[in-house]
Order: sequence, then structure tokens, then C-alpha cells
Amino acid sequence: MTSKLTGTVAIVTGASSGIGYATALELAAQGASVALLARRQDRLEALVAEIEKAGGAALAVPADITDRAQAETAVTTTVEHFGRLDILVNNAGLMILGNFADADVDDFDRMIAINQQGLLYMTKAALPHLHQAAEQGPRDVADIVNISSIAGRVSWAGFGAYNMTKFGVNGFTEALRQEVTQSHVRVGVIEPGAVDTELQSHNTEEIQSGLAAFPSDKEMLTPEDIADGVGYMVTRCRRASISELWIMPTDQA
Repeated sequence: MTSKLTGTVAIVTGASSGIGYATALELAAQGASVALLARRQDRLEALVAEIEKAGGAALAVPADITDRAQAETAVTTTVEHFGRLDILVNNAGLMILGNFADADVDDFDRMIAINQQGLLYMTKAALPHLHQAAEQGPRDVADIVNISSIAGRVSWAGFGAYNMTKFGVNGFTEALRQEVTQSHVRVGVIEPGAVDTELQSHNTEEIQSGLAAFPSDKEMLTPEDIADGVGYMVTRCRRASISELWIMPTDQA
């Protein structure tokens, strides 16, 4: 039986762990060949081996997407290797929290670079190839899925700069959707609530302790829950476009 994404090629950024790792496995299981982007080459190579062992096809593309040249080269490398590009999942992200007045300005720059600039660089480089894929088989449609956050919908004290980056992702996603979806390049955003990933590890021990209190009495989402959402969005029939998917832990909603 042919899988829903057989004959397609996907790029997943931030594929070395968490949501990106799970998403790469999900898309490969659906039949896509997957280019894996992140800075940690050893983890990417381990994921390639896992996908290939299951009968799939994957390519490790070590890259820092905050560098525009590296982002553009990663897209070119993918297309040269697999021959096309049908799906872009902009997952790479950074979350550094804390009181704004006490924050390190360098942390602002890092979050903006990864959460926003890297996403823009990847999307800009991928878009011509996605348009081409939408004009030909096997699906006659292409997809961009941006991984945002509940922090792109709701603001909290201590989340200010992170809120700004994710509200920006949501706004960009909607604007691009209006520009390209009628060309059958679908654009959607996923806004997860609390997910059990490495995302919190860049924070101070005090903030990590506060975040870690969540699972003591509630059940967090897993990366696979978000990957399942990505898989759902990109496997819809050509006539159906999912512009927004808000996935929350039942205990948090």
C-alpha cells in the first residue's frame, strides 16, 4: 500500500531532538524522504540511521539556519540530493524566559535569530521549490508548517521576548498563507502548549525548576503529539488547508 507522502521530500529544522526529531520520524513513516537540519551532526546521523533502518530515506544536513547562507545551502543541498522539495517544517526554536528588566540582551538576539530570522531564511529559500512541487505530482500541493507556541496566542510575565518572537511567527504565517495558498502551497501554524522537550534547558536553574513543576501533577504533551499534528496537516487532500492547529495538554487547556 502506498503511503500518503510517497514520492515527496520534506525538510525539518531543529531535527536533532524533541518535536523536530519526532516529526522527521512521522513524515518518513508516511513515505516522505526527509532532510534533517540542525547543528548537532551526530544526532542527525543517528536519526538518519533510525529512519533508514525502518525502510525510509533521510539526509543529515548540518546547518545553522540563523546564517542565511547556510539556510540557503541547506535547501539547495536537499533539492540536489532528492530532486525536489514538497514540505518545509520550520521547527527550530529557542525559549529563554525571565523578567524583562533583568534579561540579557544577547538572549533577545538569539531568540529573534532562531525563532524568526531562521524561519524567514528557510521559507524564502524553499518557496520556489514548493511552488514547483505544487504544480506537479504526486500530490499537486506543497506545505509549509511553522511550529509556534501557545506563547504566540497568550502573553505572560517573564515571557516577553519569547512572546514577541512567537506572535511574530503567527502573524507571518497568516500573511504568507494569504499570499501563496491559492497557488496550492499551503501554509499553517501549530501552537503547542506544554511539551516535554529540551526547550526549557536554556533557562536558569530557577526557571527550569518552575517549568519542571508542571509534570508533577499534570500530564504534558509529548513530541510525538505535535508530530502527529504535523502529519495530519500535510496529508490532507489538495482541497483542504489547515491554517492553524492549537494543541494543548488536556490538563492545561
